[in-house]
Amino acid sequence: MAISLRQIGPTRGRRRPARRDAGFTLIEVVVAFLLLSLVLAAGFEVFTTGMRRAIDLEERAMALTVAQSRLAMAGTEEDLKEGTSAGQTDDGKFNWTLSITRSEEGAADKNQPLQTPYGLYRIEAVVTWRGSDQRDHTFSLATLELGSIL
Repeated sequence: MAISLRQIGPTRGRRRPARRDAGFTLIEVVVAFLLLSLVLAAGFEVFTTGMRRAIDLEERAMALTVAQSRLAMAGTEEDLKEGTSAGQTDDGKFNWTLSITRSEEGAADKNQPLQTPYGLYRIEAVVTWRGSDQRDHTFSLATLELGSIL
């Protein structure tokens, strides 16, 4: 009959080897919190940068709309004339300037016998605004349009 050591129990004077309890040490918990805080800080920075970019793009889209509408309105209500006009949007956020100048591009040579009563005008719309980043921004669009020179 064989006797096992478990049945007899520990001998006196000898200590059992210390058994590690299940769980995390304080150092492991601190390191885990440190890593979590770094990941969260980086994620927050990416999120806020993305939101800032979205606001900038929305402002640029609005400036583009203002410039396009000014260019489209030029020469529709009255004939094109050289000059400058300015104004601002209804909300007062965007200021615009519309410049109409005679373009030399495509102009007929004065020595040619056939002269035309039409010419090209360069129309430029410049939109300025103070962005959400508190800096001044400018957006410009230009086109050529055919109009009467008489």
